[in-house]
Amino acid sequence: MSKLLDEIDVPGIERSKRRSGGRQARLALRAAPLDRSVRPVRPGMTSDNYRPLSAHDMDRIHESVLTILEDVGMGQPIDSCIALCTGVGAIHGADGRLRFPRALVMETVRNACRDLTLHAQDPVHDLHLSGNKVHFGTAGAAVHIVDVEQRAYRESLLGDLYDAARIVETLDNIHFFQRPLVARDIADPCDLDINTLYASVLGTTKHVGTSFTVGENVRPCLDLLHLVAGGEEAFRARPFVSNSNCFVVPPLRFAADACLVLEECVRGGMPILLLSAGQAGATAPAAIAGAVVQAVAEVLAGLVYVNALSKGHPAIFGTWPFVSDLRTGSMSGGSGEQALLSAACAQMSHYYDLPGGAAAGIADSKLPDVQAGYEKGITNVMAGLSGLNMIYEAAGMHASLLGFSLESLIIDNDMLGQCLRCVRGIEVNEQTLSLATIEDVCINGPGHYLGHEQTLSMMETEYIYPVIGDRTSPKEWVERGRPDIIQTAIAEKNRILSTIYPRHISCEVDAAIRAQFDIQLTQSLY
Repeated sequence: MSKLLDEIDVPGIERSKRRSGGRQARLALRAAPLDRSVRPVRPGMTSDNYRPLSAHDMDRIHESVLTILEDVGMGQPIDSCIALCTGVGAIHGADGRLRFPRALVMETVRNACRDLTLHAQDPVHDLHLSGNKVHFGTAGAAVHIVDVEQRAYRESLLGDLYDAARIVETLDNIHFFQRPLVARDIADPCDLDINTLYASVLGTTKHVGTSFTVGENVRPCLDLLHLVAGGEEAFRARPFVSNSNCFVVPPLRFAADACLVLEECVRGGMPILLLSAGQAGATAPAAIAGAVVQAVAEVLAGLVYVNALSKGHPAIFGTWPFVSDLRTGSMSGGSGEQALLSAACAQMSHYYDLPGGAAAGIADSKLPDVQAGYEKGITNVMAGLSGLNMIYEAAGMHASLLGFSLESLIIDNDMLGQCLRCVRGIEVNEQTLSLATIEDVCINGPGHYLGHEQTLSMMETEYIYPVIGDRTSPKEWVERGRPDIIQTAIAEKNRILSTIYPRHISCEVDAAIRAQFDIQLTQSLY
């Protein structure tokens, strides 16, 4: 389209109307950054156009959830969890299980936090999680980096995490940065938590999600964040880091260490992602509906727990059921079943009117190849069309979460742009119905819309264009040396990592942090 617009002449109509200055005007239009409010895609667009569950289906899931919580409950609660939850009406049985009466669950849902804002260091990246606003981001705990040039895997390192954050900082369609990999070069768990946190907040101004190994590690990490924020009060006012908390060991058991982390994070004013990650056919029912029931029950139990600590504390309804390949028992993150699960979980978060998050975009493929493309595309677009607030693991992940690719971040950013365009949908109004435009072109004009005022005005606001995707003709592709998308992504990765060094944390603050903590990210890297 753009090449045709550059070359075509439009006779019969005055240039100011049809060409708006011609090729130079179009080039200037594309060169000038668009305000976020008029970009074709942007964070927080809304959708609920895909609904795998009917209203009756959701009612039945809800009733099943309440029955499970009341009759089966949660096993292995820690003492503080028992005290907090029984204090608001839960029942600790002789069998050691903690059960949640229906009235308690529904009262918790009514009083839970809504219209949650996940703050960023730069307020332009704040995420508003009300209704069915959609945001894509990273997540995971990959232990390997995909070396796309060698077609091999190596252990992930702290420097890789910092590089990933820097790349995400530059990508418009990845809206938040949750730690996607584990720094295998740091052995001590406390050092790992501190360095993971700092590499993330140093590399990007977007909202950061992280996890902590044990409760004792939360306090020093909060101290670090207070230094970054300019004090505890400043952090509590705008907490730009959230805790991804696997408080449950499916099926229906509390995880002791994670529960202690949860309590410390809530007391520290940090938003909580209540994450239930059962695997259908292994740690959750093989039936997709049953996997949804268990995940919702586990997360609602966690919501009671959080609200018993602090009523209305910001928490994300993190139903993350995964899929097993039942032939082998291995995880299958790129399947159609995974896409259905994530979309159904989005519907259940809307059912309770709670900010929701789930996983999509996980490739089973080991490399950013054709298989990875269709696996990531189908799961991300279905999650987006369902109106899921927070879509985690949407970019960069391979090998069913075991591998992470820096190049895939860049490729997936293009893919997520197209997913977001689907989320946005089609606006039907007097302008977009185009009656006057059609009449103008057919009666007064040259019989085509190239160069028309409407075409020019909408080319940047109605359409999104790939950054590295190739839309050239075969002839042009040959003339350019037959590039493929992986080669292009490698070049873009190298460009970003050689030029982008965020400076939002001052040298003085960095020095203060290094004086107090064992920061292992060498300053030569930034």
